Amino acid sequence: MDYDKDKVDDMVLALLWLTTFGEKELGQIVLRAWKGHDWDALNRLHEKGFIGNPVGKAKSVLVTEEGAKRSEELFHQFFAK
Repeated sequence: MDYDKDKVDDMVLALLWLTTFGEKELGQIVLRAWKGHDWDALNRLHEKGFIGNPVGKAKSVLVTEEGAKRSEELFHQFFAK
């Protein structure tokens, strides 16, 4: 099936906002999100600089500052009443 991958990426990034949490790492709070989404979309979000590398055994992925901001914006855009 042919589909708009950028739209899928936006939706996945918006949904990541639901599972974003702060974690203390090397004395700083970093944002992470559970990575239970399509692997291709997660890889594209990594390439776009919104999340850290999703490959690995960890069940969560680092969310960059830019990714957190965009994730929250998209969540409100798609799901706010």
